Amino acid sequence: MKKAVILFNLGGPDKLENVEPFLFNLFNDPAILNLPGFFRYPLAKLIANRRAPIAKKIYQELGGSSPILPLTEEQASALELKLNKDDGLSKYKCFIVMRCWHPRAENVVKEVMNYNPDEVILMPLYPQYSAATSGSSIKEWNDVCKKNEFKVKTSTICCYPTDENFIRAHKEEIIKKINNIKNFKLIFSAHGLPEKNIKKGDPYQWQVEQSVNQIVKSLRIEGLDWILSYQSRVGPLKWIGPSTEDIIIENAKLGKHIVLVPVAFVSEHSETLVELDIEYKELADKNGCKNYLRVPALGTNKNYIKSMSELIINKENHSFNGKLFPPRIQCPNQFKKCPCLSHE
Repeated sequence: MKKAVILFNLGGPDKLENVEPFLFNLFNDPAILNLPGFFRYPLAKLIANRRAPIAKKIYQELGGSSPILPLTEEQASALELKLNKDDGLSKYKCFIVMRCWHPRAENVVKEVMNYNPDEVILMPLYPQYSAATSGSSIKEWNDVCKKNEFKVKTSTICCYPTDENFIRAHKEEIIKKINNIKNFKLIFSAHGLPEKNIKKGDPYQWQVEQSVNQIVKSLRIEGLDWILSYQSRVGPLKWIGPSTEDIIIENAKLGKHIVLVPVAFVSEHSETLVELDIEYKELADKNGCKNYLRVPALGTNKNYIKSMSELIINKENHSFNGKLFPPRIQCPNQFKKCPCLSHE
């Protein structure tokens, strides 16, 4: 069987001139600005225009472009190799779809149609589900398929926050950093969301908490000093907390070494390479921190690639009341927006 694996990620501008159109695509997404199109379009234009100068400075720090596409291409190559090695019954090809910049779904779906697979598997590079990330990408893909009358058996792996190999990958990367230090605060930092999103049923915060609890449990360090916090807050709305910035300031003043773990990002990009590595390090140094360490995003960590490969190959083996779910997790009933593992 021929199988196409669609890897979803956010994307990023490939040059400074594309920062503003990238931002427009981000804020014109109904999952980000939940407004009618005739309100959302001009508002997205306005926000993108106002934020572009600051964002350009961020991407200048990265050499003028986002590294997220080449890094995602490395993940896609590693995953494709692993899938074809481990599953002798199928032939896999990985395709990348970015939500806010190229390659976009409308172009990739045509490549997938030319590949003519027997099955398509949607695999977000967001371990924890949110309507604003995985949900938006999955919806766009399905809409584009419908528009192009592309009908094929499709499976969706929407989340894997407690997958054993995903947890093991984080454990490995953390141990490399904390092996020879004492008196440290382990800060798990995830991208934040407005509180209203969670109150509407988005399971993201709960799933991030499940990831962190399992990682901490796997480390088996007695008396481990750790906390989960949230970064990248923008706008006037109240966001989920505590804020990573506040936690860094507090622990720097206490004389703690700081070890920061990006628990919801699997690729390096502006939120890790600039916000965590530059801005938050300056904040820590300013408040007296003598040792600031950052655990890398998982990237092509062998256990992370293994996690995705096994989820894709073994997806039919996990069921609950006739519906398919990722292994070892089922969102509580109050979370209405998480499709878990659906199969059509």
